Amino acid sequence: MTTCWQTPIMGAVIHKRQTMTEFTIHTPETAPADAKPLLDNSIKAFGRIPNLHGVMAESPEHLEAYQTLHTLFQKTSLSSVEQNVVWLTVNVEHNCHYCVPAHTGIAHMQKVPTDIISALREERELPDAKLEALRQFTLKTVRNRGVVSEADVEAFLAAGYTQRHILDIVLGLAQKVMSNYVNHFADTPVDEAFQTFAWEKKEAVPAE
Repeated sequence: MTTCWQTPIMGAVIHKRQTMTEFTIHTPETAPADAKPLLDNSIKAFGRIPNLHGVMAESPEHLEAYQTLHTLFQKTSLSSVEQNVVWLTVNVEHNCHYCVPAHTGIAHMQKVPTDIISALREERELPDAKLEALRQFTLKTVRNRGVVSEADVEAFLAAGYTQRHILDIVLGLAQKVMSNYVNHFADTPVDEAFQTFAWEKKEAVPAE
């Protein structure tokens, strides 16, 4: 059973869920031995241990897989902006209270245009037609568990993408499934650095 309440943070609203099971947010002192060097990697990359990584450290294999997928996804044929489109599209669709603020901050740091970031957070059409094709194809991949019609594949390729891009999207999706699902289980607190980007999914407007 879940209880919800609201906390205002810099004009935003965060929904806190009181869950039955509390997950440990590990530090280098409390983490399993095999996770300690992985948390050191987090500190080197971010200057701190993100709460998500602290939770994942309970399973060193999970944290290692997540860090590896993150590194590999950044090497794909997708541009930095395109990678952020995939990340935020998946995070929003999965209603991840932690990853949307975190990747909003990352998108800003990577100089993604603010109108692109806002549209992704608000589930609006992107102003760039090619990026919108990427968003739509990513959404269809998530919603249909990878069973995307041939017509949708052809439309994606016609927008200027390739078969390699399709595989790269699946890689990014795999990475975000790991984090989004963990955050649902653990109700991971949003890191202070990203609390200004607090987010909640829009409620569907019923048809009149």
